[in-house]
Amino acid sequence: MNAAPEVSVVIPVCNEEENVGPLAREIVAALDGRAFEILFIDDGSTDGTAAALRALQSDIPQLRVLSHSFRAGQSAAVCTGVRHARAGWIATLDGDGQNDPADIPALFAERGDAELVMGNRVQRRDTWLRHAQSRVANGVRGWLLGDGTPDTGCGIKVMHRETFMDLPRFDHMHRFLPALFLRAGKRVVSVPVKHRPRERGTSKYGLFDRLWVGIVDIFGVMWLRRRFKPGLTAREL
Repeated sequence: MNAAPEVSVVIPVCNEEENVGPLAREIVAALDGRAFEILFIDDGSTDGTAAALRALQSDIPQLRVLSHSFRAGQSAAVCTGVRHARAGWIATLDGDGQNDPADIPALFAERGDAELVMGNRVQRRDTWLRHAQSRVANGVRGWLLGDGTPDTGCGIKVMHRETFMDLPRFDHMHRFLPALFLRAGKRVVSVPVKHRPRERGTSKYGLFDRLWVGIVDIFGVMWLRRRFKPGLTAREL
């Protein structure tokens, strides 16, 4: 692993002991023929997630494990993974197994001049309540931010690492990546992806996590967008 990989796959996990093994092996199969690395960020798990990840490293040499000393949230875990990634392009997945790693090559193929390719779960495999929560949250965000993205909550995406590293950091920022990339003057596209039912473990989010907590963040992102001048360059004299 001396040369930089083509893609770094970043997966934040918390108490997903049963999911990390199947997910890691699916990623390996999906990226066969590419130079890649897999970064699992254990965000303060209290079960056997960390031990399960360490056990996988003997079979999957591309796998790296980063561990937070306490639970810091999904956005912090994504930021940790991107900061330690070695590739110029990042693919992210949720750790619950509902995103299909086989969609990653399709997202890469749709990049063109875009620096963020978002997955769009056109056929959700969630409970009706969770589906309704996401529809309301996406609707509110789209109405207030005008980011033109139908599914900002989708965990599978491909993005340019350098651009991500220049974004402002805050809790829950992973929910606002389309608006933040657009703020930076970058192109964002959405691609239909598969979505699978959760087979193991339990969800870490509820109604208030998906909507009400995000209201303050939405107004914060609106404030950021009004006070930024995209496209500014400088030349040395």
